[in-house]
Amino acid sequence: MKLIEEQLGVQIVPRDDQLQIFGEEAAAEDAVELLKRLLTIIRRRQSLSEQDIKYALRAVQREAADDADALLSEALLVTPRGKPIRPKTAGQVEYVQAVADNDVVFCIGPAGTGKTYLAMALAVSAMKESRVSRIVLTRPIVQAGEELGFLPGDIMDKVDPYLRPVYDALIYVMGADRLQRHLRRGTIEVAPLAYMRGRTLDDAFIVLDEAQNTSIGQMKMALTRMGLGSKMIITGDITQVDLPQSAQPGLVHAIEVLGAVPGIAVCRLTGNDIVRHDLVQRIVRAYEQESSQPEPPVEEQ
Repeated sequence: MKLIEEQLGVQIVPRDDQLQIFGEEAAAEDAVELLKRLLTIIRRRQSLSEQDIKYALRAVQREAADDADALLSEALLVTPRGKPIRPKTAGQVEYVQAVADNDVVFCIGPAGTGKTYLAMALAVSAMKESRVSRIVLTRPIVQAGEELGFLPGDIMDKVDPYLRPVYDALIYVMGADRLQRHLRRGTIEVAPLAYMRGRTLDDAFIVLDEAQNTSIGQMKMALTRMGLGSKMIITGDITQVDLPQSAQPGLVHAIEVLGAVPGIAVCRLTGNDIVRHDLVQRIVRAYEQESSQPEPPVEEQ
C-alpha cells in the first residue's frame, strides 16, 4: 500500500472490507484500476510479489493495459526455489508467442529485458516436455572493450568466463546440481560459437546469445546448423556491439535479410520491457536520450 501511495500520490485508507482512496481524480482512478488488476492476479495465482506490484504500477502509469495483462500469463516453468517464470510485459509475451509459432526467432533489445533469461526458460521447458532431446547454448567469444590477456588452463577454462552469464541463467532456471547432471550426460551443451562449425543439430533447442558480436559469416554458419526437429533463438543488443567499428554485425544483417522469411520471427523489446532493478530502465533511457540528441554544430573559423 505504501508503494502504491508513493508512486501514484494517493492515500489509501482501509475501512472494514473496503479501501477508500483519496487524491486527485486521475491518480485515484489509476489506483482503482491498479488494485483491480492486482486482485485479479491474486485470484488467478494466489500470490503477489513486490515486483509484481512494480510491474503493474509501471503499466498503469504508462496506460499500457497489455503490460498489466502480461502478469496473468501462465508460468513457463517453476525454478528449484519454487519461483514461477513467466513473461512480465507485453513485449515478453510477444517474444514467448513468437517462439511457439516459429522455428527461428530473433530477439533484440536492451539489457535487462529478459532476452536470455526467457530463452533459457523456454529451452528447459521444451526439453522437460520432451519436445527436444537436448539444449545447445552458444555465444561468440568477444571481449567487451578490455584486453584480458592470456588466461590459464585448457581451452574450456579459457572460454569459461565468456560463457559464465549463460551458466548463471541456467543455474537460476534449473539449479546447479541438475545442470551438472545434464552437462555430464551431454543433454545440455554450452560452447563457444566457433565450436559449432561443421555440425548438424537435430532435435535440439539452440540459443545463440550476444549475437550482436557475430560477423555476417558467423551468423550464417550458426543459422545453418539447424537440423530436423530443432528450434533456435538468437538474442542480442544492437546498441552494445564489441566488434570493430568497420565490421557490420551479423545480427543486424540477418534481420535485414531474413526478416520476411516464413518461419522466422523478429521480436523487438524496448526499455519498457526491462525487468531488472528499476535503475536499469532509467539508465537505458538516459543513454537512449543522449544518443538521440543532435550533435552541436561546428563553428566555422
